[in-house]
Amino acid sequence: MGGEQGKEMVRAHLRIYGLVQGVFFRSTMRSVAYRLGVTGWVRNLPDGSVEAVVEGPKEAVEEIIRWAHRGPPAARVERVEVKWEPYKGEFKGFKIRYAWW
Repeated sequence: MGGEQGKEMVRAHLRIYGLVQGVFFRSTMRSVAYRLGVTGWVRNLPDGSVEAVVEGPKEAVEEIIRWAHRGPPAARVERVEVKWEPYKGEFKGFKIRYAWW
């Protein structure tokens, strides 16, 4: 597939459960994504979970997944579901989405 400087580019679809809304999870994840150089989006879902799609170099995506298992200081993450999907390269940055429809 190729990618930046020959790095393997990947895409992961995350669902994070626990106390993950109202604890700055989305804004902190966006900051972590910028620092790691990954793209995608994150949003709250009506069931209290957080959903995110992340694309970028494999090592960076794996790092943000590790971060998602902890979250920001006030979060209490119970579990993270990860689905690997084909890389699309469709995002320009990392955005917070404010609605689930």
